[in-house]
Amino acid sequence: MGVWIAIAIVLFVLGNMMALKPNGSDQRIDNLRMTARGLQLNPKLVTCPDWVKGKDNEYGKGMIGQYALVLEGVRFPHARYQPINGEWRPDSSVISSTESDGSAHPLNFVLDKVPLDLPSTIEPFVKALLIKANCIVIYWEDAAYVRPSSNPSFHTRSIEPDLTVLKSQLETWALAMQASLQRKEKSSHY
Repeated sequence: MGVWIAIAIVLFVLGNMMALKPNGSDQRIDNLRMTARGLQLNPKLVTCPDWVKGKDNEYGKGMIGQYALVLEGVRFPHARYQPINGEWRPDSSVISSTESDGSAHPLNFVLDKVPLDLPSTIEPFVKALLIKANCIVIYWEDAAYVRPSSNPSFHTRSIEPDLTVLKSQLETWALAMQASLQRKEKSSHY
């Protein structure tokens, strides 16, 4: 009888320990976000903004990955874009965007019809691009990127190369926004 009690206790303890171990998908998403941190992409899981298509393709529904690249010494014009047919298009849900302080910003068309040019494993999960102050933010379903059911071509070894391309594209888009701002400033001085 004592042996059966000891076996039951051991199984109970092992069962609880196994329940604490994260599943494979959680381990892959953790690896993705840690790699993104290493590349200074500042990943966060946030509530989907009301202007971004989230869960079930409904605006503002669910949680979404937010990866922000902060660029020091730069000031960008405010802009919001959504991917349509592989290209960035200005967010058409508003004529001008309004900040929480009540200030309005006209729509920015610098990246209009610019191709996403992201890895084929990332591009289907991209939902929006936000540019403000000194950062450029991409919203995407990072959890779907690491899930084999939604991304059958996913491999752990492709995380860093894919994120490196993502960071490079964010920098390219940021430079385009900065160049546009500098052209506007030069033309306003004349």
